[in-house]
Amino acid sequence: MKAFILDRYGSNDGVRAGEMPDPEMHDDDVLVQIHAASVNPVDLKIRDGKLKLVLPYRLPFVLGNDLAGVVVRVGSGVRRFKPGDEVYARPDKDRMGAFAEFISIKEDAVANKPKQLTMEEAASIPLVGLTAWQALIERAHLQRGQKVLIHAGSGGVGTFAIQLAKHVGAIVATTTSTANLEWVKRLGADIVIDYKTDDFETILRDYDAVLDTLGGETLEKSLRVLRPGGKLISISGPPDPDFAK
Repeated sequence: MKAFILDRYGSNDGVRAGEMPDPEMHDDDVLVQIHAASVNPVDLKIRDGKLKLVLPYRLPFVLGNDLAGVVVRVGSGVRRFKPGDEVYARPDKDRMGAFAEFISIKEDAVANKPKQLTMEEAASIPLVGLTAWQALIERAHLQRGQKVLIHAGSGGVGTFAIQLAKHVGAIVATTTSTANLEWVKRLGADIVIDYKTDDFETILRDYDAVLDTLGGETLEKSLRVLRPGGKLISISGPPDPDFAK
């Protein structure tokens, strides 16, 4: 099958279009013909080798963490899907490879594609949707009436996080640029801060949770808006010992 292959870490020069063996299937796998895939910041970090200590892939391998497509074959143990089903998925981290013609995925990592979505729209959802869910629901345990600050509300994770936080009944503040103020308001944000003109850490106080997608100085400033016992959850990268101190 055709695929985008990473031969070596470091830059675009290490990525090429080429041929790879068709995916192997297990009894609980679904084989999907990929119609659309999305690119996420984590793909660039993997390409550059920044995550090889925690994600030790064996080169060469195929990049890509989000996809939508059509089931072409199912394993003997699969019960929820059949050939012809339109699906979308975020493969397990040890079986990524969405930048290809086909992919084999465990049944429990696949979902039926909503009929109202195009393949491209569906392929944009899994990783950012799961990230928002894990951060706000599984880690922050966000509840009705609590206050949450979501950085970069117009970004991939931010757009889902705002809607999810409002769905559970939270009070949502977000940061964004001037051009996207009205957009994040339509998504449901209660308090919108233009990071180009205002400093969020001087405006917000006593927040139950912060979802940081930026890191660096923004991560450090976010500590100032939390109430005692509040939670700061960052997806920008692992903290270092100096920041922990």
